[in-house]
Formats: sequence, structure tokens, C-alpha cells
Amino acid sequence: MTGFLKPHDEKIYAALRIVVGFMFLCHGLQKVFGLFGGAPQMPAPVLWTAGLIEFVGGSLVMVGFRANWAGFLCSGLMAVAYFMAHQSHGLLPIENRGELAALYSFVFLLIAVKGSGIWSVDASR
Repeated sequence: MTGFLKPHDEKIYAALRIVVGFMFLCHGLQKVFGLFGGAPQMPAPVLWTAGLIEFVGGSLVMVGFRANWAGFLCSGLMAVAYFMAHQSHGLLPIENRGELAALYSFVFLLIAVKGSGIWSVDASR
């Protein structure tokens, strides 16, 4: 059963990169522009910094332009978010509601390692 998806691994990775970038972009739109029911819940400088990284980083990852650098930055943002906002509420992500931050951090770390891949601006250049 190991190889039945192997012929599609590049397409699956590209779909993951696009979807994760889009979802992260939406988080940035929520923080910066208040879209999708967003309401500021943190100090303005932190909100704007996080929102800008989410908006720009998510956009770059989604279109596949320098996705390795953007993924690294987004991974770090989510690691910081986990420890700033969640860790103090419990040891495990399931206890402190930090699953999304932890997952984003590791998915973006994967994107930082693998880069843009197919269906990307980088691949078309």
C-alpha cells in the first residue's frame, strides 16, 4: 500500500501548499481587515505584525513564490503564537486549544523544507 499515491505526491503537496496558504491568508485578512468575523483580541502591534505575516506569508505560500522562506517565517510565527497564547493554559495542545498553531507550525516547516514545488510561480520561472 506504500506506493499507490506515490505517482501523485507532487500534486498532493502542491494542493496542500495552496490550501494551507489560502487558509493562513484568511487568518491574516481576519486580523488586519476584520473580515470573516475577525475582532482584535490582542494588542495592536502584535495583531498587526501577526496579521501582516499571515497575510503576506499565506499569499506567498499559496502562489508558490519563495515558499521556503515564507514557510519558515510562518512556521516561526505559529511557534511563537503557541508559546505566547496557548502554552500557559496547559501542557498539551489538546488542553490549551493550541492544536491549530502547532499544526500550522509543522506544516509550514515542511513547506520551508520542500519549497514551492509544482503549480507555483517559482516553478514557472
